[in-house]
Amino acid sequence: MKPISARVTKGITVGTILRVADNSKAKLSKVVCVIGYKGIKRRYARAGVADMVSVSIIDGDLSLVGKVMKAVISRQRKEYRRKDGRRIKFEDNACIIIKDEKTGTPAGTVIRGPVAREVVERWPEIGKIASIVT
Repeated sequence: MKPISARVTKGITVGTILRVADNSKAKLSKVVCVIGYKGIKRRYARAGVADMVSVSIIDGDLSLVGKVMKAVISRQRKEYRRKDGRRIKFEDNACIIIKDEKTGTPAGTVIRGPVAREVVERWPEIGKIASIVT
């Protein structure tokens, strides 16, 4: 994964319910694990904006419910700090389902709502279809 320019506070833990921000027929998902997390024994894995997580679909199309997929976190409620001193926070926690782990190709074709700039830095494929980058 590429580095990002902000110091992102990890505000999403295992078990957090995320809104799916793309049109991949899933509506809600639950974080199962954080990809690449190296932490301390018996501590919940945490993730922030632009991190890749593994999610289980809990609401949406019946063919997708219960499936485990990879996703990238696009928004989080917990505020984080950018290098210029600004603090950024969103009104919900959201993710984007991806098909390919290496390139970050999204499963959907449209992304609803804003996407953090840090996501576009790390995953340029998501930035190509994002309508609002904050």
